[in-house]
Amino acid sequence: MLTAARAASNCPALVLNADHRPLSYYPLSLWSWQDAIKAVFLERVNILEEYDRTVRSARVEMRLPSVVSLKTYIRPARQPAFTRFNVFLRDRFECQYCGDPNDLTFDHVIPRSKGGRTTWENVVTACSPCNLEKGGRLPREARMVPRQRPMQPSVVDLRERGRRFPPNYLHESWADYLYWDSELEP
Repeated sequence: MLTAARAASNCPALVLNADHRPLSYYPLSLWSWQDAIKAVFLERVNILEEYDRTVRSARVEMRLPSVVSLKTYIRPARQPAFTRFNVFLRDRFECQYCGDPNDLTFDHVIPRSKGGRTTWENVVTACSPCNLEKGGRLPREARMVPRQRPMQPSVVDLRERGRRFPPNYLHESWADYLYWDSELEP
């Protein structure tokens, strides 16, 4: 279909809901340029901003979308999804046993081998060394108690935590659609 220079791979599109708010801030709702163009041709989105780069086919030349909005409104979730990223965000990207921000995994406080479930209330962020040290033992057996009690965060909790971790890449055309108060500096 469309061909593009390698540089186009660095042109993600910010995806907004029909009300022009991002579908999610954390992680930021982004599509690859290929997915954005496909959505344009399927008439599922409106293009609000464009990059200076273009892609071409035998019959079509178009600028890459930088910001798109859905034509149909998607109701935001009332509860955050249980994902590895959201667990890390809830725990501020720090091991809940030693505070290390490197080599993160997640740990079942009550191990699955002892009936523990994969839920917000039983999973914490752990660095690999702490996770290995704790192993399949209960916190009191391993003498390793999480710094904070694991709980299910609200969408607002995660949004507030996420303000401390803005995305590494923010294109200048996105500034009018993102609200990190005065912290946003593309």
